[in-house]
Amino acid sequence: MVEFHVRVSGRVQGVFFRQSTKAVSDQLGISGWVKNCSDGSVEALFQCSENQFNDMVTFLHCGPPQADVKHLEILYQKDCTKSLEGFTILYE
Repeated sequence: MVEFHVRVSGRVQGVFFRQSTKAVSDQLGISGWVKNCSDGSVEALFQCSENQFNDMVTFLHCGPPQADVKHLEILYQKDCTKSLEGFTILYE
């Protein structure tokens, strides 16, 4: 299990990006969280295998139909900071 921290920029708020990310994560069996950021981007943390993450990245590059993803920043961490269970949408 590895950890990926991702920031997605573009038109990614108000287009069901967080809900769609959770649905895909649940389908793939990925743990973590997703949240909106004050700068208009979406931030997420994924704990999964590299193969699972590759499938998630395929989704993140496009997002849901209403989204317009411009940039994807990915930080890879070899070890998980704190093991999470399930996938959560954070509302901060």
